Amino acid sequence: MNILEFSLLVWLGSFLAGFLGALTGLGGGVVIVPFLTLVFGVDIHYAIGASLVSVIATSSGAASAYVKEGYTNVRLGMFLEVATTFGAIVGAIVAAKISTGFLAVVFGIVLLYSAYLSRQNPPEHLNNLPPNSLAVRLQLNGTYPTPTGEQSYNVRGVPYGFGLMFIAGVLSGLLGIGSGALKVLAMDRIMHIPFKVSTTTSNFMIGVTAAASAGIYLNRGYIDPGLAMPVMLGVLFGALLGARILVRAKVKLLRNIFSVVILVLAVEMIYKGLTGRL
Repeated sequence: MNILEFSLLVWLGSFLAGFLGALTGLGGGVVIVPFLTLVFGVDIHYAIGASLVSVIATSSGAASAYVKEGYTNVRLGMFLEVATTFGAIVGAIVAAKISTGFLAVVFGIVLLYSAYLSRQNPPEHLNNLPPNSLAVRLQLNGTYPTPTGEQSYNVRGVPYGFGLMFIAGVLSGLLGIGSGALKVLAMDRIMHIPFKVSTTTSNFMIGVTAAASAGIYLNRGYIDPGLAMPVMLGVLFGALLGARILVRAKVKLLRNIFSVVILVLAVEMIYKGLTGRL
């Protein structure tokens, strides 16, 4: 295929990835990296570089809409970004010293575990939880809109959530996925934040996380403008559409989309990594 056909196909796949990323808080990168490596045979390091650029675009496109709607917990997101940023720098430094096959296997394992956890369904509203003293001091508790009006929630497990965000940042720099999967699951499971707040706050955070490691990839020559541009534009438009649909979507449907897509990609990535086909 020629360059135009390649760019159009990459744009279309990136559009779908951005749409899914905005709906689930994944950031699109979780689909972009397998898409580029498995479908087009792009070296995984260059795929990660393009993915990090797309993650920044996703965050910019979706986060503004979520903040306007009142779903995003901005204060919590800025607090957790401290951990993810440091983690992203560490991950990006380590990534250059790891083989592509190993990266693919790690990527697949992370996705498998995320798919498993996403199938567990805790209650959406956790209003009976008592306030956490640290969350109160940091003013992390908040509210979000529901069909019946504003719903308040209390943030729990702040130290554990902060620690997991560092790990999420490492995975972002290592795999170029924005680490949205782990961020959403950490906020949903450990910090007991409603799922829609988790996904929207994740989208708010992933741009900063990705930018921290993208600079390192750029310095090493792993960001190709010809590849990153259609990826970024596709993800951006997909994220804008996904942000509009999220406010009317059902949480159960979001979880099903989340788990099925990443389960398929996980199996494929592990297989390709173990057989040396990447």
